[in-house]
Amino acid sequence: MTKISSQILKTLVIVDIIVVLISIIFFDIKVLWNTQIGFISASLVMLASMKSYQRMVDARVEHNIITIDDSKDVIDQLEDPYDLYSEEIEQEEEKPLVEVLKDERKNLKENRRSLGQTLKDTKAALSIYRLGAYAILILGFLYLNRHDLLHIPSYLLALSLPMLVVVWILVGEKHKSDEQEG
Repeated sequence: MTKISSQILKTLVIVDIIVVLISIIFFDIKVLWNTQIGFISASLVMLASMKSYQRMVDARVEHNIITIDDSKDVIDQLEDPYDLYSEEIEQEEEKPLVEVLKDERKNLKENRRSLGQTLKDTKAALSIYRLGAYAILILGFLYLNRHDLLHIPSYLLALSLPMLVVVWILVGEKHKSDEQEG
């Protein structure tokens, strides 16, 4: 486990303990059930997503697969994603429409992705970790709803806390690394 993963896990446990104490002291058992099911399932989703994306990136690095075109600036990519306003436009001679259509169809066939390539790209989205975590999230919600324990405000708060904790830690680590470099 990396340093940042252990830090996220420790912080999530500390925040969960605080949530349990607040739920017990200030609210009833219904709120405790909602906060715990929401917090644990959302934490599992966050951790599973991070793990599956980490595995995907590690596999791409290992196989030296680069999917980003760094030839354009980020702002240019956002403002002109299809390179319509490029200054380096080559003037082509006029071609008949039928020939242009044939060329475009040929380009589309060359750029078509195989089923294997598509599965490799969706490997992170279809990771067993993520699917299991989402199943726990859905089953937890259905359990609360079926037993009339669902308290929407506490459930939504508990769902949002792990995301906020992870973002807070990642931004803090980014600031630390920027300060050490600069």
